[in-house]
Amino acid sequence: MHIGKAIRLERIFNRNTGRTIIVPMDHGVTVGPIAGLEKMRDTVTDLVAGGANAGLVHKGQVKLGHRMQGRDFGCIVHLSAGTCLSPYPNVKRLVTTVEEAIRLGADAVSVHINLGDETEGQMLADLGAVAASAGEWGMPLLAMIYARGAKIPDEFAPDVVAHCARVGAELGADVVKVNYTGDPESFAKVVECACVPVVIAGGAKMDSTRDFLNMVRASLDAGGAGLSVGRNVFQHHNRTRLVQVLNRVVHENMSVDAALEGHEDIL
Repeated sequence: MHIGKAIRLERIFNRNTGRTIIVPMDHGVTVGPIAGLEKMRDTVTDLVAGGANAGLVHKGQVKLGHRMQGRDFGCIVHLSAGTCLSPYPNVKRLVTTVEEAIRLGADAVSVHINLGDETEGQMLADLGAVAASAGEWGMPLLAMIYARGAKIPDEFAPDVVAHCARVGAELGADVVKVNYTGDPESFAKVVECACVPVVIAGGAKMDSTRDFLNMVRASLDAGGAGLSVGRNVFQHHNRTRLVQVLNRVVHENMSVDAALEGHEDIL
């Protein structure tokens, strides 16, 4: 592996555990200024205090989240975008470049692909082009890949999620983000066939914090490399304490019950 890429990956992943807690905060483009993202610097400060490994933002948010004090926090710049206001909400277009992300101080870049959309071909071409550019610069690439289209009856089906993960790996991603399939047995097959680290998405805000933690624990037991979860983290009533518990689960390999000891107030 390119030494620059290896160094940057260690700003995103815990080098001792090989796992990561990434908090995406790119939702402002997709769905607008939702709760939890009104004051980016405050949100980032809380996440860093809890021990999150990295945040994922659009290019204009890098300066909004820069704190100029405290410990380091990995920066992933998201290169693609689309809004829920579009008549084609599953279409994601590139809105910046690897080179601009480098100028902004990024430790990694990410792209979003929706398989099954009518414009899938263009999104796959964009992924391939970004992978080539990222490879030249030694920049890690996270590919968020979901199956969303008329031919997709269930985007959480194990074979569909496995296909998503494999597409990312085959087209040059260093890390893939996919849906959790619902059980560790089926997700283990996703991880096995991906050939690169796999992190889970969080999706819509869940009603139960314990259910969320159980999902993270199960994905790790299946061989997953951690999580890339936004709303279920930054919209939590005590996001700092939640991230502390996630650290216990992800990096200290605790059970959910053990991780919650002394932190039951997050439930």
